[in-house]
Amino acid sequence: DEAEIRGHRKTYIGAMPGRILQNLKKAGTSNPLFVLDEIDKLGRDHHGDPSSAMLEVLDPSQNHDFQDHYLDVPCDLSKVLFIATANDVGKIPKPLYDRMEIVTLDGYIPEQKLQIARRYLVPKALKEHALRRTELQIPAATLRKVIQGYTREAGVRDLNRHVQALARKATAKLVMEEAKAPLKVEAGELHE
Repeated sequence: DEAEIRGHRKTYIGAMPGRILQNLKKAGTSNPLFVLDEIDKLGRDHHGDPSSAMLEVLDPSQNHDFQDHYLDVPCDLSKVLFIATANDVGKIPKPLYDRMEIVTLDGYIPEQKLQIARRYLVPKALKEHALRRTELQIPAATLRKVIQGYTREAGVRDLNRHVQALARKATAKLVMEEAKAPLKVEAGELHE
């Protein structure tokens, strides 16, 4: 909410500076790099409008004398480099969007997702579910079908969820002795 950015007024119990100044102190420098993750999720509620506070933080014409409510002294944020991420730029409040330099990063292509799954996601899932490579095999054709038919995002978060689900089901089948190792998940068996 707004108080997370601008700080709480000292009259409130448990008042403290806002997250911007807390992290500026933590960084120990006047020119750090701040990453504001998923700025498109800013919401307006009964706690105030965080987008107007973010406007004061990000706007070069205003951020040289940013006022934190707790400290009640101007703070120069003009040397701070802010990078904000967003999944949907259409949901960023218009005044904020107008003050940002937009850099669009495309998602992974299916072949990149396949390599990420084979090199990182499958080994991670095997380790987390106490499985050996000899107990569960997920061929490239199966991973391709998961990528093309079960995921729609640019990243690999959903792909990771599906690989984890395959590992969970394989673990259950092996423990319940419904299947014997090596359990090979074929593309045609994905629905099951």
